[in-house]
Amino acid sequence: VLEELARDSFAALPDCRPARCTGNAVAVAATLLAASVAGQPARALLFVGGAATDGGGAVVGKDLEQAMRSHKDIAKDAAPFMRKAIKYYEGVATQLCTNGHCLDVFACSLDQVGLAEMKVCSEKTGGMVVLAESFAHTVFKTSFARLFASEGDEALGVSSGGVFEVITSRDVKVAGCVGPCAALDKKTLPGSVADVSIGSGGTTAWKLCSLSHDTSLAVFFEVANAGGKEGSAGTVPPAQQQQQFFLQFVTMATMGNGETRLRVTTTTRRWTEGANVNDIAAGFDQEAGATLIARQLTWKMETEEEFDCPAATRWLDRSLIRMCQRFGDYRKDDAASFQLMPQFSIYPQFMFNLRRSQFVQVFNNSPDETAYYRMILWRENVLNSLVMIQPTLMAYSFNGPPEPVLLDVCSIAADRILILDAYFSVVIFHGHTIAQWRKANYQDQPEHAAFAQLLAAPKADASQILGRRFPVPRLVDCDQNGSQARFLLAKLNPSATYNSSGQVGGVGGGDIIFTDDVSLQVFMEHLKRLAVQS
Repeated sequence: VLEELARDSFAALPDCRPARCTGNAVAVAATLLAASVAGQPARALLFVGGAATDGGGAVVGKDLEQAMRSHKDIAKDAAPFMRKAIKYYEGVATQLCTNGHCLDVFACSLDQVGLAEMKVCSEKTGGMVVLAESFAHTVFKTSFARLFASEGDEALGVSSGGVFEVITSRDVKVAGCVGPCAALDKKTLPGSVADVSIGSGGTTAWKLCSLSHDTSLAVFFEVANAGGKEGSAGTVPPAQQQQQFFLQFVTMATMGNGETRLRVTTTTRRWTEGANVNDIAAGFDQEAGATLIARQLTWKMETEEEFDCPAATRWLDRSLIRMCQRFGDYRKDDAASFQLMPQFSIYPQFMFNLRRSQFVQVFNNSPDETAYYRMILWRENVLNSLVMIQPTLMAYSFNGPPEPVLLDVCSIAADRILILDAYFSVVIFHGHTIAQWRKANYQDQPEHAAFAQLLAAPKADASQILGRRFPVPRLVDCDQNGSQARFLLAKLNPSATYNSSGQVGGVGGGDIIFTDDVSLQVFMEHLKRLAVQS
């Protein structure tokens, strides 16, 4: 079908954008599905290569002199089309959810297409979203093919018509859910819903028009009738001590073969006194905690106008300092004595990388890109979310088998190949010496078979990563000091910069980063000093 599509034969006027009524097209598709297959699983696929300029959902004028809205324009309320377009697409999303249909978006353009406005249609319906540079790009072609794969490892395991319900004990309230779902007007028990919502709240059940094997939802809870000063949730009333509470998650969905499945997951936890730090720490999962904080933080940035990047960073810092004050072991005003419990040891590192990530820092990203990154974060599992927050780095050398190394500029060496998995991109980085040997074609000589194997190993591992992920990441193959090395350097901890007092950068074929950002070491020093303050 795609090969038979022809370009629009009507050329755009000089100094004008092409006429596109994307919003109207989505509304027509939703109406056709509602009229023909209401209440049955169905998907609408949107292929968009430019911004909507006509009809409902328009995000920019036709005149090229009028630029697409940026983050700065949105912050200054200088995006005249945005509010109206968002309201329009919210209406379309409601129609799709009511009938159990979903919208998949394939946005392929070097410029913005208005994904930030239409994201609600895919968020609420669980539709897939792919952002690529063009329809000829590998990211689009491979992702599009995987959407229809029904067998093997490439199959996404897409189900439809899902309903997700949470049932809690009397003393626990449901605050909300952050993920690819739409709230249903249902309250399992009286008083089971928290007064303050996080994500999609005000209910204990959500509709999942479409879900896959990797779909993940983040559910937030609130302790009801918490005692202590000022209603602190950290103190448990005497009646609840030594007692258990229960959480039950009920998921029902229709599989691709028409089979309807019901999965019930029940878990229990026991109440403990808020001052009993050891009991609380024993049940803490720092990987899941980092993912939940990331979802809550990005949800606040999406929904609260005053919650911009500086405000988000301050909120994150304050929550981290409070956590360190409560679960750290230290003497007052003695930063050198500070030590975190083992269950929290890596958590500050996750927060450091989250502060620097594209989810919080919108500089050098368009609103469309930011919306895309946050949509993927909201739907992926803990492992994939952690890779987005803190990418993994593997090193390949003649000294031994591949090994994980620190996400730090000190990991760069002239005789080493690095693979950075940042989820949205996979970077194969060749050290300076390795790149020179490759350019001299040493790998083609029989006496250098080991070098050929060293070059092939990272490519094979990168192919495995690309094969199991949706949307398919962008593959970047680069050399040290090359222009595309920025994809790696932007993710590394800047322990060696242009103004470092030491001579770490450049020694042994290493590198330095030209940035004024603080390193993880400086961040931890400041964190310890603030945590131990009286």
